[in-house]
Amino acid sequence: MNHRLNLKFEQLERATQRLLATTEALGPDATLAPAPGKWAATQVVHHLLLVENSITGYVQKKLVAAEQLAKPSLLTRARIVLVNLLLRLPGLRFRAPRGVAELTHGVPVPALPAIQAEWAATRRRLEQLLNEYPGRLLDRAIYPHPRAGRITIYQVLDHLVDHLLHHQQQIDRIARSFKASPPLAAARG
Repeated sequence: MNHRLNLKFEQLERATQRLLATTEALGPDATLAPAPGKWAATQVVHHLLLVENSITGYVQKKLVAAEQLAKPSLLTRARIVLVNLLLRLPGLRFRAPRGVAELTHGVPVPALPAIQAEWAATRRRLEQLLNEYPGRLLDRAIYPHPRAGRITIYQVLDHLVDHLLHHQQQIDRIARSFKASPPLAAARG
């Protein structure tokens, strides 16, 4: 893995560990939605796993036909910077793009330990992909981001980090909501 990819991968690892630690700290509340129509923390974690798994699989598939990959346009580069910047703004919420919404909604959410085990396997696949990533393709558009367009592997990793940090804010809000008022299940007990 080249140095720049390694730095981005390590950043993704640290952000993931923080998010998982925050979710684990919720204990049984991690499976409870803070309000009707809102996601529970485990649903957020599962969403992140599904997105990373989907992106990793897509990139692996595209590497087979790598010679056909073009460089991303200047407009695409600007759009992904804007998308990632917006993801970092606190409190800003987004409607998931259609493909992501279909990937996430209606899927049963396993228990947190099962999600963590599957995510660890997905992350090892991503790490292996990055270790073997051809240097000649680093500046090629490998993944079609639903809002920004086709982006490079560097931009994919940046987006995974920013997407994860965006959802870290969501899990932090969930944790605060449970501290502010006990969940209904605990209040009844």
